[in-house]
Amino acid sequence: MNSLTVDNKDAILSVQISVDYPGKQNVLRDVSLEIAQGEILGLVGESGSGKSTLSLAILGLLGLKGGTAHGRVVFLGRDLMTLSKRELRELRGRQLSLVLQSPHASLNPALKIGTQLTEAWKAHARGNRVQCRRDILSAMQMVSLVDGEALLNRRPSELSVGQAQRVLIALAILHRPALLIADEPTSALDMITQSEILRLFAQLNRDLRMSILFISHDLLAVASLCHRIAILKDGELIESGSTEAIFNHPRHGYTRQLIAALPSAPALLEEPMTRK
Repeated sequence: MNSLTVDNKDAILSVQISVDYPGKQNVLRDVSLEIAQGEILGLVGESGSGKSTLSLAILGLLGLKGGTAHGRVVFLGRDLMTLSKRELRELRGRQLSLVLQSPHASLNPALKIGTQLTEAWKAHARGNRVQCRRDILSAMQMVSLVDGEALLNRRPSELSVGQAQRVLIALAILHRPALLIADEPTSALDMITQSEILRLFAQLNRDLRMSILFISHDLLAVASLCHRIAILKDGELIESGSTEAIFNHPRHGYTRQLIAALPSAPALLEEPMTRK
């Protein structure tokens, strides 16, 4: 089995799965990985490599795409593949959250930002309006939306892409999840906003001790943020290791190709965001 393990018996996520789609077998083949408490793991692969399929499998949402997973997905000691739909719904958004690449497509265009945050809060919390408002404004402050009160009365179309992405992250961290899955969260952003969002993920990781699975085709972005990197190609995990090891001592030919195509990897690795 292709494996990525950590020297930590207390990994919050341990995955060993294969995935098939109707008419397409082995979209993921014996992929095995673990994520430790407070760790950022970068999953890198080109389009069609199976990155998003892996995130859907972890979240128990493969059925939406007609996919079938075989194996196990152990999160906080529970095999998610054995849980009912109701149990998974209770878990998603509370202990396990997702941030997607297109914030304006992910947010409901008809609802104000405050309404969407309130509904997300009520899905997993109990309390009065004061507690709800307090938690929402706290989450918005964490993602550096300093004008949170004003933004609550706006709709997604009234926000910049960067603001909308921060709102999406605020939704994801509202209940302080143990694991955040970020699936290509910077691909729709300009370079300056992308850098700001990467630094935000690093800060959330430090402040909340929140584990992050950061999925991207952008190896430079992954290198600047992640403690470890896993390389996925054609549904197989071909290489993994610390960020330094992947860049300084790549073993697989495909990994060496990826690194050789980068313009300035050494400069980026001088001071990774997670160490600041």
